[in-house]
Amino acid sequence: MTEVPGAWYNVLPDLGFELPPDVPPPGRSGSPRTTPRTTTLRVPPALIRQEVGGKSWIPIPDEVAQRYRQWRPTPLRRAAAFERALGTRCAIFYKYEGGNLSGSHKLNSAVAQAYYYRRAGATRLVVGTGAGQWGTAVAAACAMFGLACTVYMVRSSYADKPYRRTMMEMLGASVLPSPSDRTEVGRRARADGQEQGSLSIALAEALTDAREPGGYFCTGSGETYTILHQTVIGLEAAAQLAEAGRAPDVVIASLGAGSNFGGLCMPFIGPADGPRPRCVAVEPAACPTLTRGRYAYDFTDASRSTPLQKMYTLGHTFAPERIHAGGLRYHGASKLVSALYDRKLIEAAAHPQRAVFASAVEFAKAEGVLPAPESAHAVHGAVVEARRADDEGVRRTILLGVSGHGLLDMAAYAAFHDGTMRDSAAAPERIAAALDRLPAQPAAVGVSARLGARTVR
Repeated sequence: MTEVPGAWYNVLPDLGFELPPDVPPPGRSGSPRTTPRTTTLRVPPALIRQEVGGKSWIPIPDEVAQRYRQWRPTPLRRAAAFERALGTRCAIFYKYEGGNLSGSHKLNSAVAQAYYYRRAGATRLVVGTGAGQWGTAVAAACAMFGLACTVYMVRSSYADKPYRRTMMEMLGASVLPSPSDRTEVGRRARADGQEQGSLSIALAEALTDAREPGGYFCTGSGETYTILHQTVIGLEAAAQLAEAGRAPDVVIASLGAGSNFGGLCMPFIGPADGPRPRCVAVEPAACPTLTRGRYAYDFTDASRSTPLQKMYTLGHTFAPERIHAGGLRYHGASKLVSALYDRKLIEAAAHPQRAVFASAVEFAKAEGVLPAPESAHAVHGAVVEARRADDEGVRRTILLGVSGHGLLDMAAYAAFHDGTMRDSAAAPERIAAALDRLPAQPAAVGVSARLGARTVR
């Protein structure tokens, strides 16, 4: 039986190139080396070291490991019934992260961050959340470590997913719909007609609130240290597949900002010996960050006050259509995932939500597991890959990440079932308008390749 990993895996030393550094926002002075985003956000020193350190393996603190053992290792299952339903000759395995209190993979980083923030003197964590998985995970972690918690939840998800809000409040968190009237950012967004909100606005409100004494902002997806914490997923999956005498040809996960995708895929991109699998990020057609975004420096939230990161972005002012995969509505991808995509070390695909939900329903019927709307994108990506392999006459081993359960997302499945769910693709003119509002791009900031990027196949 696979054990819980004793260390997180840091892919950076194995990549052979450095990530573009953060730079101060326009009009702010300071060196990108002395004014990093992590310092501006008052991130604990231990997490800063994880962000910029050169060690491949970061030991998991005992107190965090003890919490992990409450639900880890998570199961890796072969989707044999789903294979039969598809009529495919491919072998499909799925790593299931929905069996903890938060119902998703987000708890892996929430527990780690709550541990480090408490050691740094925090008494309250403040977060922005889209569909509610990150907010629920942080609320659970704060309850574990005796911290107060405030959550700004995208207003459309706040209305669509009332039981996620109930779960957070049950765990002791204060939950506000974003945009709210509590912050200037929220009031301005509502005045501008952005009543449904976006993750960018929710993050900006959380950043504003976190400036109060004792408050610390923590982020659940885009930061490199967050992806690091999630690598327990891929490390376990690799060991479990090895026990079964298998190695994946394709690894597939949904992409919002990058924690789920990065957590599953980084251990296969970095230290693996021999041929490496194709890693495919699946995003919604309504928010196609990698497939239709631009690789550029941009703000990570609507406050426009934090240092810029280089990432694939649709523009920090981009507001996607209201879709049910609330966790995949972020305008940018993490700088780590973006750098890999820019170098063609990973792939990406975007799909409409009705096709995604159709695959998720078939998966639930066959496997007895209801995927979260975000995870449903990976399920559909696996269907596409299996059919492609069958058409090519090859048998592939496909590993997909089911990052959470959909039991609190029944409004989404009801909309699919009763036919009221509609597809929406991001309009080219809306993307173009948001990209036109990107900040002035900084001059070259001195990033140089150390070893040269390699192709991962």
